[in-house]
Amino acid sequence: MSPLPLQGLVVLSHAVFCLGLYGMLTRRNAIGMLLAVELILNAAAMNFVVFGRLFSHVQGQAFALFIIALAACEAVVGLAIIIKLTRVAKTVYADDVNVLRG
Repeated sequence: MSPLPLQGLVVLSHAVFCLGLYGMLTRRNAIGMLLAVELILNAAAMNFVVFGRLFSHVQGQAFALFIIALAACEAVVGLAIIIKLTRVAKTVYADDVNVLRG
């Protein structure tokens, strides 16, 4: 089985990043926005692994593991904030939340 070409992996990473960016710009639902951020972080991790493989460095995989840990922390904190906003504002739509306004 031949390895995947690096150009194809970079194109896939670019597509995942663009999908995440589109999700961030078009979603009103806060949970959908969190999923879009996860896609963007996964695209960055994929780029680190691909270019680490290209230049034969282990740092790419180390950065990818750091990004995965960061994404897990972001998901936990983001979901906690969304749960709190849902209880206070009774909605998960980002446009409707004005609880933080003084």
